[in-house]
Amino acid sequence: MNTRKPLTEQTIVITGATSGAGRAAALEFAARKAKLVLAARNENNLQDIKTECEEFGAEVLIVPTDTSDSKAMIALTNAANDWQGGVDVWINNAGILAAGDFDVTPMAVHEQVIKTNLLGYMNGAHAVLPLFKAQGHGIIINNISIGGFLPVPYGAGYTASKFGLRGWSEALKGELTEWPDIYVCDLFPAFLDTPGIQHAGNYMGKVLKPAPPVYDPVRLAQAMVKVAENPSANTYIGSAALLLKLSHAIFPELTTKMTAFVMRRYFKAADPIALTDGNVFNTVDYGQSIHGGFGLPGEPKAHRKYIAGALFTGLALGAFLVSKRK
Repeated sequence: MNTRKPLTEQTIVITGATSGAGRAAALEFAARKAKLVLAARNENNLQDIKTECEEFGAEVLIVPTDTSDSKAMIALTNAANDWQGGVDVWINNAGILAAGDFDVTPMAVHEQVIKTNLLGYMNGAHAVLPLFKAQGHGIIINNISIGGFLPVPYGAGYTASKFGLRGWSEALKGELTEWPDIYVCDLFPAFLDTPGIQHAGNYMGKVLKPAPPVYDPVRLAQAMVKVAENPSANTYIGSAALLLKLSHAIFPELTTKMTAFVMRRYFKAADPIALTDGNVFNTVDYGQSIHGGFGLPGEPKAHRKYIAGALFTGLALGAFLVSKRK
């Protein structure tokens, strides 16, 4: 059994490191003096987060990388290995979102969402696993989100990528049972207060906002640190994540219809906005912070009233739909 090194001696690769949960994770690991390899598409934004992490005394290497490019991910692995002589933790985090009716959203957009969200994670694991096997240890952390269990109407490409991620990761875990010191750890956060939704491709023509309860991405970053220290196959961040998973597992049709109903109600009232590809194909210069400004004040317990309200609304809507069907 491998004796795990302290974080101060570990090399951590983080994709999507310039905003949201990735930026929060970079700072959490930097505060623990880990050796960081930070990857994202925008080199200027990478330089900014590098400077912040170095203020904690962490050593940092930045590697501009498009995770949807398998050769770029091999180059990222090689850069990390050349820099520190190995990789201890690989965090698959980079992701994009596009919202719109499935048949209105261009197929090129659906394809790019899947290339980034699904193939990007596969590219990362495919590149680093030979290194992990050669050194006999390593941890892959996949930020999947509750979207791996809960379908998102008007985000069909995103849902395809997240459901695919969960299946791929489960298959990979099965393959690696003969490698006891190589771990695959999946994280399933509920809706997060990140700029990601501001970056989204928008083919609805409406301002997008996450549905409450919205959680602090720092909680996800802290979970990444915890899993890096003590690997766990599946971790749920936020009580809403488990409740939504359970709801879809028990009432899949009702939960999906209820989600679509709530989204349609929101879109009817939402302010109009120009259609945009967002960051689907190219980087953007806005929204590079950890938070997106959608958060709710207070500690995690403050979300309970929103969760209780959502459950009550869901039960009422479910009863209405059932009675209507009868």
